[in-house]
Amino acid sequence: MAASRFRQWMGIFLGVILATMTLAGCSLRQPIARVPQLVLATPAGPATFNYPLNTSFYSVFGFIYEGLLQTNGVTLELEPGLAESWEISPDKKRIVFTLRENLRWSDGQPLTADDVVFSFRDVYLNPKIPSGIQDILRVGQSRAFPEVRALNQRQVEFRIPEPFAPFLRFVGGIAILPAHILRPGIETLDAKGNPRFLSMWGIDTPVQQIVGNGPYVMERFTPGQRVVFRRNPYYWQKDEQGEPLPYIKRIIWQIIESTDTQLLRFMSQELDAVEVTPEAFQLLKKEAKRRNFTVYNAGPETLSTFIAFNLNRAQNAQGVPLVDPVKSRWFNNRNFRQAVAYGINRERMKNTIFRGLGVLQNSPIHPASPYYYSGVKVYEYNPQKARELLKAAGFSWDEQGRLRDDRGNVVRFTLLTNIERRIRPAMAAQIKQDLARLGMQVDIQTMSFNPYVEKLNKTRDWECYLGGFGGGGVDPHSGFNIWYSQGSLHTFNQGPLPGQPPLKNWSPSSWELKIDELMIRGSQEMDEEKRKAIYAEFQQVVQEELPFIYLVNNLDLEAIRNRVKGIEFSALSGAFWNLPHLQLQD
Repeated sequence: MAASRFRQWMGIFLGVILATMTLAGCSLRQPIARVPQLVLATPAGPATFNYPLNTSFYSVFGFIYEGLLQTNGVTLELEPGLAESWEISPDKKRIVFTLRENLRWSDGQPLTADDVVFSFRDVYLNPKIPSGIQDILRVGQSRAFPEVRALNQRQVEFRIPEPFAPFLRFVGGIAILPAHILRPGIETLDAKGNPRFLSMWGIDTPVQQIVGNGPYVMERFTPGQRVVFRRNPYYWQKDEQGEPLPYIKRIIWQIIESTDTQLLRFMSQELDAVEVTPEAFQLLKKEAKRRNFTVYNAGPETLSTFIAFNLNRAQNAQGVPLVDPVKSRWFNNRNFRQAVAYGINRERMKNTIFRGLGVLQNSPIHPASPYYYSGVKVYEYNPQKARELLKAAGFSWDEQGRLRDDRGNVVRFTLLTNIERRIRPAMAAQIKQDLARLGMQVDIQTMSFNPYVEKLNKTRDWECYLGGFGGGGVDPHSGFNIWYSQGSLHTFNQGPLPGQPPLKNWSPSSWELKIDELMIRGSQEMDEEKRKAIYAEFQQVVQEELPFIYLVNNLDLEAIRNRVKGIEFSALSGAFWNLPHLQLQD
């Protein structure tokens, strides 16, 4: 789906997760109220209303929360948000933010420096709150957290032990939470001694109880169907004439799993935007003028699409290996991973499944980023090279052409993917075909997005998965929780995480520790050219070791009705990054 201003929020997690926040079509325009409304869609509904605990790409937080700063989706420059200004000390170790006057929460209560301190000190930096945000707030080699305190009602001071290049961008982008609502959940414990906060604001919480500071508040949530947002009457932004923003008073975010259904509803004018899938591109281009919409193209998506093998050699609390030890030996063999990379015909995938509307991906960093390095190792389709690598690793083929390891085991594994992005099952089917030519048997397992994420990040009982991380943003450090060996999104070799059952005998590999060192050095280096050199080396290590085997990225295409005015579509921010300033003109 199309990227949006909310992609910037998900970039804080990477990848979270997994997305890119996608905004795209929706459902019937129902007579909820006689006000102009924007109808958008999501392939999966929210998994939680608790921002720090979210691990899903599809969430409401970009609508209902803001941070101290904002990122301009076109220039990528930092701009004032809840903070009207900020001051950095000459030694780069002290930052003071000054909040705007008269900020309010959506329930009308004052938003002050106390809320900022609470959000960071009591929630994000709380060791009892398992949040991926902690990964990107640890500073340098010491991995120390910043210190934060209120100077007065409008000023907040952050202190860090050493200069930290991405600090301003990341601290500025993290949501500020309402202390007057959530503090009791931090201060009171449940029967297990955990903060009650961990069970607060699930999706069963009445939406009227969810308090935010963003342009919208939730008005209604029907699981599996839709989320309805209305304009936050206490939102701080106003236009040049002093009129309150956002201009659009209501948004309906329809939960529509099928991209085919989204397309049908867009063509019947029930939706205001829809992701342009490769199979729908020609139809939409042909119908754009007649049906009064525009197809936007921002170049390659920020979503990185890949397959990854489970490299985790650990055992669960019962002593059972997370991965079958036979298969673990294959997956942890670099020759095996490189052979798989050479064995997948990405060019055919681009031309057939993506219908030419994609680009081959060869790096974890988006080509639009100033840190992108084009000199990495590239895996063009070469089945002969793949066979040579497999032979060198001790594999051979039996009389039926089946690939066997050096102990006679037939190579067979399961490829997991999610069904919301229609293109993924088609990609999985081609991968199965391509690897069958190398004698590998690949079984495909598909499931809905939230159970899919649960399997990857919590139960960890998977062998290989097809997925993606998105919204990485400008700075490579935004992916720290993916690449750091103890990061919360280090899916290919996920270590122990707070609040989860313990693991036995988990350990990172030497090249993972090398990536740790490069990511930390990159965050410490203030000279931009030196930072680029560090991240170039990082990209080289990634492409040599292949924890992720990158495939093809969609072009970021979105069809948006011309009634939506003010769209500034961009490669790293999508179509709706400036949502408060968009207007509807029927």
